[in-house]
Parts: sequence; structure tokens; C-alpha cells
Amino acid sequence: MSRRRSRNKAPSHQQERWLITYADLLTLLLIFFVIMYGVSSVDTDKYEAVSSSLKTTFQAGNNILDGGPKITEENGQQIPGSNGDQQGQGAADSENGADPNEADNSPTPRELQFREQERQLANFLNTINSYITTNGLEDQIFVADKPQGISITLSDRFLFDVGQARLKSGASGILDRLSSLFGTVDATISIEGHTDNQPITGGRYADNWELSGDRALSVLRYFVDVKGLNPATFQYAGYADTRPVGDNSTPQGRQQNRRVEITVLRQLQSDEVTPNP
Repeated sequence: MSRRRSRNKAPSHQQERWLITYADLLTLLLIFFVIMYGVSSVDTDKYEAVSSSLKTTFQAGNNILDGGPKITEENGQQIPGSNGDQQGQGAADSENGADPNEADNSPTPRELQFREQERQLANFLNTINSYITTNGLEDQIFVADKPQGISITLSDRFLFDVGQARLKSGASGILDRLSSLFGTVDATISIEGHTDNQPITGGRYADNWELSGDRALSVLRYFVDVKGLNPATFQYAGYADTRPVGDNSTPQGRQQNRRVEITVLRQLQSDEVTPNP
């Protein structure tokens, strides 16, 4: 009888196992309350400094990204020379009658150059249009204000004989007028020669590439050699029949394609890329 009772009775260490769980629970509760206490503890000085800085920022209607006040020290003071100090200086300048944004809004030297060039181009366009109208040259000279610049298109009938690149004597009038106007514009001048798609048979030139390039060069040399203009302001190219403006299947279209285009470019000469020697 006594043996059976001793077998059913649990060991003492098993009966006290619940104490381990209870101790773990008490430890977790202690850690929890320590953490809660740490979170609830606030540094009053730092809190007031941050709160005051934020209040100032929102009342001013700006933020750090816009150049507003910045917190750089524990007490919320700004380091001298920061953006906030600059704004304060700007406010002081405003009170003294100075515009703090005047320096920021003032145009750069490059912008001033472009504005001056646009003024020169506008005067150039008005003058050349007046010259064409006065001399009745509307059917031989065409002027257009394009994004790249002021374009003057001259018909080959006005400049050259058929299949030739030597300038006619009658071409000097418009070229002289253009040369006098080029001196009033600080810009690069591009001269392009164009032909129709009819092949060249015999003569000095092997194909339309040579003819178009030589015609553009003849106009350039007139401005440089005869009129004494600065060669650094000019560039030229020949495009043969690759850039038609008319229908090459008709005589009228082919006549439109045989032309020299002179463009006063919207480009400062200082922007040109000089090739390395």
C-alpha cells in the first residue's frame, strides 16, 4: 500500500516548476515598466528648443529645403552664416529699402548677350525686309525668321549662270546690302549651297555636290575678300539636291531648289566649339 502511494507522488522539483514561469513573468513586467519609464522621460530643454524652432519655421511659411531656419545646435541656435542668418540679413535689407532678391533676379552676362543678339536680329530682319520691298525683289529673295536664326534665300537666277559658280555682276547689290548689315549683328553666318536633282553633264563640275559647295564658297569669298568682313564669323557647306524645298519633277520646283541660303544664326560666337589642333 505504501509503495503505490510513493509511485503516484510527484517529485518536489516538478511541483515547484511554476515558480520559474512566475519569475520570468515578473522579469518581463519589470523590463516593460523600465522601458515605459524611459520613453516617458523627456528632456524639457531640448523639447522646448525643437518646438520653438518648428513654430518659427511654420510661421515664416518656409522650410529647410527653401532655405529656412536650421537647427544646428542642441539649444536650437543657428550657426552664423547659415541660410537663416542670410534670410535675416535679407529682411534687414528690405527694411532699409534694398531688394534681397535683386541679385538673384539679375540677368547673367550670357543672358544679356542673348538679349542683345535678339535685338540685333530683329533690327536686321526689319531692315532686310524693307530693302526687298523697296527694290521689288520679293520673287528672288525670301526672308524667314526660323528657330535657328534669320534665313535669307537667294535664287540662283539672281546670283549665277546655269551650271556656274561665278557671281553675276548684278548680284553685288543685295550682297553689298547684306554685308553692311552683317556688321551690326554679333552672330555666326552660315552659307549653304543647294541644287536640283538634274545631273551635271560636262563642264567644270563633276556633280551637284561640287557645284553647290563652290557656289556657297563664292558668296562667302565676296563677303570676306571683297567686302573685308571677318572670316571667323562665317561657315559654308554644299548640300547638292539632298535638301529640296520644291518638287524636282516640275520646272518650278527645280528652280526653287537651286538656291543659296544665308542664315544669321541664333548662336553666340563664344559658344562655337574650336577643334583641337
